Amino acid sequence: MNTAEQLEQNEKYDEAYAEYKKQLAQKPSDIDILTKLAHLALILEKKEDAKIYYAKILEIDPANILAHEQLIDIFANEDRFKYYLIRGNLHALQQQMSHAKNDYKKAIEHAKDQEESLPARYLYAGLCEGQGKLNEAIDEYLKISDYDEKNPVVFIKLAELYEKTEGVASAIQILERGRKDRGFKDFEEILAGYYIRNSQPEKAYELTKSDLTKARALFDMGKNEDGYSILMKIKDKFSKEKVFHSLLAQYYFQKEMFEDAFKEIDEYAKLDPNSPLIYQMRALIYEKQGDSFNEHINWGKYNIIRGEKDVALNEYLTAYRFNDSNVDLIETIAALLEAEGDKMKAAEFYERLYDVDSKNKLALEKLATFRESIGDNYGAIEYMDRLKELDPRNQFVKDNYEKIKNQAENGGLGAFLKKIFGRKMGV
Repeated sequence: MNTAEQLEQNEKYDEAYAEYKKQLAQKPSDIDILTKLAHLALILEKKEDAKIYYAKILEIDPANILAHEQLIDIFANEDRFKYYLIRGNLHALQQQMSHAKNDYKKAIEHAKDQEESLPARYLYAGLCEGQGKLNEAIDEYLKISDYDEKNPVVFIKLAELYEKTEGVASAIQILERGRKDRGFKDFEEILAGYYIRNSQPEKAYELTKSDLTKARALFDMGKNEDGYSILMKIKDKFSKEKVFHSLLAQYYFQKEMFEDAFKEIDEYAKLDPNSPLIYQMRALIYEKQGDSFNEHINWGKYNIIRGEKDVALNEYLTAYRFNDSNVDLIETIAALLEAEGDKMKAAEFYERLYDVDSKNKLALEKLATFRESIGDNYGAIEYMDRLKELDPRNQFVKDNYEKIKNQAENGGLGAFLKKIFGRKMGV
């Protein structure tokens, strides 16, 4: 036990406090020392010091529950704004978002002026956005924009929210307002990007100083060679940037130089292998080439990455109409159906997978599992026997064969049917 702890244990709080302060000078970010000092400060009625120490703890460890709780107690009777603000933060940490929103709202009501209310307003707006209440978030950010006049982030957030709710044109309007009324010159590049997305490449070209954005605008205006000329001039500088390769892919696509476009997409994929844009670009090329199978395969992959599994499944099923013998595709469809809980439909595709590839061990395992799940244990054994022939050491067979065989022989639908018909269930 060190000197400070001994002094504290002996209730020599003034001396312990002084000793901990010496330790803090050596270790200014030590949470334990700060906690001790804050605790002793309360005992010694040094409330202002306690606030400083607990605030320091939260700077170092924003998720520190004790510091939040102590500050809530300290401010309960002396500053209702800070009380509700910190209580809101604690509720947010505890994932009690409705309580947090109510606290931030009360903090705003208890602020002495609009400037003090800003931290609570930002947090309230952020929670609204996180809960998908985008119009409520917009209303709050608009209020913030009236009081936090020098902060461009407010307009950027509003642009993002307007794009999601009302479209790109509304996002452009709010950014133009920020640029003209508040003089936010940094908005020029952001606005150029929005102009591109809003099919206004001429405005983007006039506004941007970025060679990459200029090239994109020129491509969108149909001035392919001018855009390509810019890209070639900056090739050495930007050849490691993924946007450079996506723009070259766009150029080759528009020139119908599809092999070159694919090469640039491959270069893009090396830099950002998980981007949905890879599959979007490939899908568009295959569509142009009249390759419907690969077009829908890539739209499926695009939607998988974006988390749109239902849309992806529809794309894969469309691709299946053009090629019903592709093993990877059949396996993917079956897995998606299984994930959705449609075991019957998934089993149909695993049967198709087995038809196409009679040595496919995954198909046999899945079909055996499905047959057992519907009580057809003899059917399950038939699939497992085939699996055993392919792979005598198969772990699935080792783990399940005897159990399912006993079920088949001692009861269940399979045994009943065998008794009635005098034979095993067919596949």
